[in-house]
Amino acid sequence: MTNETTVQGWFAGRLPDGWFTAAPDVTVDRDEILVVGPLTEPDYPDADDETKRAAQLARIQRFREETREQRMRIADEAEARTGRKVAWGASCGDERRVFTSLSIPVMTRLRMSERLVLDTLVGGGVARSRSEALAWCVRLVGDHQGDWIQQLRDALVAVEAARSDGPTPSD
Repeated sequence: MTNETTVQGWFAGRLPDGWFTAAPDVTVDRDEILVVGPLTEPDYPDADDETKRAAQLARIQRFREETREQRMRIADEAEARTGRKVAWGASCGDERRVFTSLSIPVMTRLRMSERLVLDTLVGGGVARSRSEALAWCVRLVGDHQGDWIQQLRDALVAVEAARSDGPTPSD
């Protein structure tokens, strides 16, 4: 169970009915699987925005607490099958929370001009460290170039499909 669609299918079949109002968003990378599902919104039709937000966050917290043991068992099964850690989250209305997620160190080589950008972000109080500044830059690209990043991801899926359909090397 290595490709993203197989992992998504496994979670679709393994998760208990009734946990989410729709299929969860299952994201896979080399290190981790992130499962975030939508929850039923609290019925608060006349509440102001702040009250609705509080109710949505409380719904997410309740889900986190009530499903903890079962989520841990499912995560252990998935980790044994895939070799990847599993992180969980939930969304309710406009609120989305990821409960736990890995923070993976990434090595990179930067030239002085690139390091100066990071140092400026640190000096300006945007980030506490170069590492945090680099993570901020990556999030910024993801937020502002989301369509382009998705095109790249789709192209990678097509490349993987072409590879799997191609000939296999003989021994």
